[in-house]
Amino acid sequence: MRRGWREKGWEAGEGLGGGGVAPGIGLSDAPEFQLAEWPVCSTLGASFAGQKSNIGESGVRPALFLSGGGAIFMTSELKALFDYYEKEKGIDRDRMVEVLSLALLAASKKSIGPARELRIDIDPEKGTIRAFAKLIAVEKVSNPFEEISMETAVKRKKNAQLGDEIELEVTPKNMGRIAAQTAKQTMMQRVRMAEKENLYDEFKDRTGDVVQGTVRRFDKSDVVVDLGKFEGVMPNKERVPTEEYTIGDRMRFYVKAVEKEGVRGPEIVLSRAHVNFVRRLFEFEVAEIGDHTVEIASIAREPGYRTKVAVHSADKKVDPVGACVGLKGNRVKNIVRELNNEKVDIIGWSADPVEFIKKALEPVKVLSIQLSPDKKTARLTVREDELSKAIGRRGQNARLTSRLVGMELQIERDEHAEEVFEGQMVHAAHDLEKALGINIETARRLVLGGMGDLQVLRQVEVEDLSDTLGDETLAKQVFERIQSYNPTLGE
Repeated sequence: MRRGWREKGWEAGEGLGGGGVAPGIGLSDAPEFQLAEWPVCSTLGASFAGQKSNIGESGVRPALFLSGGGAIFMTSELKALFDYYEKEKGIDRDRMVEVLSLALLAASKKSIGPARELRIDIDPEKGTIRAFAKLIAVEKVSNPFEEISMETAVKRKKNAQLGDEIELEVTPKNMGRIAAQTAKQTMMQRVRMAEKENLYDEFKDRTGDVVQGTVRRFDKSDVVVDLGKFEGVMPNKERVPTEEYTIGDRMRFYVKAVEKEGVRGPEIVLSRAHVNFVRRLFEFEVAEIGDHTVEIASIAREPGYRTKVAVHSADKKVDPVGACVGLKGNRVKNIVRELNNEKVDIIGWSADPVEFIKKALEPVKVLSIQLSPDKKTARLTVREDELSKAIGRRGQNARLTSRLVGMELQIERDEHAEEVFEGQMVHAAHDLEKALGINIETARRLVLGGMGDLQVLRQVEVEDLSDTLGDETLAKQVFERIQSYNPTLGE
């Protein structure tokens, strides 16, 4: 037997006592629904009376709101979810309640249609979920989703007037499988977003810190790092070229940035290639840097290969380089170990740019330095045999030194030194020519052989002269001239 609500004889505003049912629901058509026990729910039922679109012959329409069941209760799974995210992820329970309210509100609107100012009220302690809507009191109901008749409004609120908003509880008993799934998915998405927002709030002030983490997985060439409650990402460009990373590796990372609007939402960007990673390692290992007795003036780094660090101290009693190296090199060894054996040079900083450049290039000896008027460029000369060492492999030493001192460096061999050397050789050859009465070519060959001094020549044998000159007869003649040379007469 199928009976619609009109067949039962209810009209708008009726059924407000214990026997009322939701609008458009026949008793035999919805046996799982309880009879109304709360006038508040029955009242809303009256406001929807008369709406029969897509109902069918019997006048029965899908259940919109529970008329008598009152609040619905959260499942143990949902409570467990709240507990998990609160304890393990650090997300505030109030925020999760807000998220769930929005999710259920969205799901309710999709599955049961609109209702004016629909809101969801959740009590996380009792585990209850209630829905409320505000309807406007009117003489004649034209839109049952937004209006309630004055007759019904007065029964709900004794002093109700036309135009008053009447808040009614409209808790659905069952939003349906699809609606429930939608609510769950929406909640999970919003909870994940809340988790990321929580991540941003906790880490936004930690930019520049060094954190410890475990390599968890790889996202293409990016490294995803487990930081405990949160995950960080080390992009490919922040990796050290010489380092290999495997899942489970535990190491330290520099927090380069905390981006609120990253590709995947709020994101912790990590780095091991950043120059400040070395700076922070020195701050941890060297107590004098931590208490500012020693200051890091500048750092230049090529990750995985070499780093130059310039340090100084305002306290003349403190050796800044020695403090950073540590007893038996222990301090710098710890840093080098963390950097996977990257070479680290520690240099004493100087306010004098010329002196600073010379220290930065040691052990190469700089012969001359010319600074541009704006002190942005420096032209250096070194000995030819030290030119390759000053420039370094693939220009690495020159690049690092340039960044360390903050100037563009032009390193050249010292041509003037060669001219001076050549002049000294010519002068020595002329002295031998005059003293021994030999020709200039023979004298020059003796000078090139390291025998340009008469005191040295007095100690050599004929065989030595023969090896240098390549002529035994000439060597004997020169030897006789040396033996017969009288310094006094030579003068």
